Amino acid sequence: MPKNVIVAQSGGPSPVINSSLRGVVEACRMFPDTFGTVYGGWHGIEGVLREELLNLSVQSDEEIALLRYTPAAGAVGTCRYKLKKDQQEDFARVMEVFKAHDIGYFFYNGGNDSMDTAHKVAVLAQEQGLDLVAVGVPKTIDNDVGDAEFKLIDHTPGYGSVARYWMGIVQNADEENRGSCPADPVLVLQAMGRKIGYIPAAARLADPKREMPLQIYMAESKVSAEELCDNVNQQLLRDGRCVVVVSEGFDVGELGDVRDSFGHTNFGATQITAAQKVVNLLNANKLPVPGKARGQVSGTDQRSTAVYASVVDLDEAYKVGQQAVLIAVSGENGWMSTILREPGPIYNVRYDKAPLELVANSERTFPEAWISPSKTDVTDDFVRYAKPLIGEDWASVPVVNGRQRFARLAPVFADKKLPEYLPQALRK
Repeated sequence: MPKNVIVAQSGGPSPVINSSLRGVVEACRMFPDTFGTVYGGWHGIEGVLREELLNLSVQSDEEIALLRYTPAAGAVGTCRYKLKKDQQEDFARVMEVFKAHDIGYFFYNGGNDSMDTAHKVAVLAQEQGLDLVAVGVPKTIDNDVGDAEFKLIDHTPGYGSVARYWMGIVQNADEENRGSCPADPVLVLQAMGRKIGYIPAAARLADPKREMPLQIYMAESKVSAEELCDNVNQQLLRDGRCVVVVSEGFDVGELGDVRDSFGHTNFGATQITAAQKVVNLLNANKLPVPGKARGQVSGTDQRSTAVYASVVDLDEAYKVGQQAVLIAVSGENGWMSTILREPGPIYNVRYDKAPLELVANSERTFPEAWISPSKTDVTDDFVRYAKPLIGEDWASVPVVNGRQRFARLAPVFADKKLPEYLPQALRK
């Protein structure tokens, strides 16, 4: 008999997260003898705990197809709720919900912490003798899931689109700076990236031949704020202008630490940004040319702007969702679907799997060998790695009456069978 399915998302969303969701839903429909009703956990594992299960099986083919063009996570929602080992009531509740709704398959789409949740659910189900297959679907714009050797996964869906965003932003910022440099010779742009520098590194894709006066500072650069100012001033003496891309996690001193429920610093909510601190330092020390430094801080638009989505990223996100379903069909519990790059000069990938226990809470760092000796740039090896991920063309975005057409799923939820429940970590 077919068993029902829950697919849910967790953590920061991405421009292609819903393409993976679509991949899971449409692939499940190909196996009606294996998969019954497909539910979406409304706002991730929180929705599972609250027994808020959106029926995805009754949604129209058109709305499911439109998930490809729908960025962020508005379709089924995401959360930043982590199942911690001491939250035994939460774990028991998850199992109760699975049993109450005859759930035999659980797909969790997310990053490092989300894979930890999927792994814990997989282990618990096995320990309790529950007939459940849990599979992870990778997602993170930070590209930090996996191992340093890129053997578990080459890159994560979401990163290619954010890299494309930064390529476009820096190209346009350079044009603005070129024109306004007599008054504003320095433009400081802040990119996401708490500790791992794949996102700010993508700025180099805007200028692979290094013709711009561009400097890139990642958290891993280990350059002091004073050294940054000196580097910028030297660039100004050479070129009269400078475009600086700085990671939100670049060490510029105290910012007013604000943390999310995963325990990560939420740089979007700090009292002052790294970019503003850099701007203040540059202006306080006076530039060697006329004019002032100014800053620009990109926010969640980096991960929620459909028009910047990479076509390659959209396709791979969809296929990695399909791959997760194929893993589930085989009955294998405790795996994450993966993307692996084939060797050779022509970009090509294959889809595989990695044990959840290896990727749970993993944190792949930016290779030190890809940081330039000057600490203000990245190497050509990084450019060769990242360039295929951004695609060659703009993604097509459906438009109706001049407005983008996103998926709008009908609010059809499963009938609740259990008492109301408040997740443990949310109780006061």
